[in-house]
Amino acid sequence: MLHVGLTGNIASGKSSVAALFRRWGATIIDADQLARDSQRPGTAVLAAIVERFGPGVLQVDGSLDRATLRNRVLDAPGELAALNAIVHPAVRREAAGLLDTAARNGARIVVSDIPLLFETEDPQRFDAVVLVDAPEPVRLERLVAQRGLDPAEARRMMAAQLPAADKRQRSTYVIDNDGDFSLLERRAREVWNRLEAATKRR
Repeated sequence: MLHVGLTGNIASGKSSVAALFRRWGATIIDADQLARDSQRPGTAVLAAIVERFGPGVLQVDGSLDRATLRNRVLDAPGELAALNAIVHPAVRREAAGLLDTAARNGARIVVSDIPLLFETEDPQRFDAVVLVDAPEPVRLERLVAQRGLDPAEARRMMAAQLPAADKRQRSTYVIDNDGDFSLLERRAREVWNRLEAATKRR
C-alpha cells in the first residue's frame, strides 16, 4: 500500500485533485471532514473547545461557530496552537484507524488529504507528498468570488499558512493549478500515473 499525503494552501484546488484521485481509485482520508466530525455537538472535542475559548464560539443551536473561532485564532499563534492541541490528536487517532482499515481491505493507494500537512505533520511519514499550488492572486480571487470572503479576511487566511514556495521544495510532486480544469486534470493524471507505477515497485 502506498500512503500519500495530499496538501495545498487555501483555494489551491486541492479538493479538486482529491476528487480526481478518488475517481481513479484512491482511498481518501479527509482530515478536514474528520475535524468537522470531531467537533459536532456532544463530542469531547467540542466540549474542550468551549472550555478553552468560551461559549461565544457556539451558535444558538449548540454547534460550533467556525467563523467566530477562526477570527479568534487567525492572528493569534498561541490561540491557534491551543486549538490545534485540542483537535489534531482526535483527528490523528481517527485517521490512523481509517488507514489501518484501508490496509486490511487491500487498498493500493491511500491519500490523506491534509490542508496543513507541513504545518502539523511530519511529511516523512508518507511514502510521497503531493502539493497542489496556484498563484496567490488566483487563490485570492477564488476566495472572494467562490466563498464570498472579504479580500482583507481572505488575505489573513492566506497569510496564516506557510508560503507555498517552502512546501514545493519539500514535496515529492507538485501539481500547478494555474489554468482551467482540463489542464489540472491532465497534470493530476500524470502524478497519479507515477503513484500507480510506484505501487508496482513495492
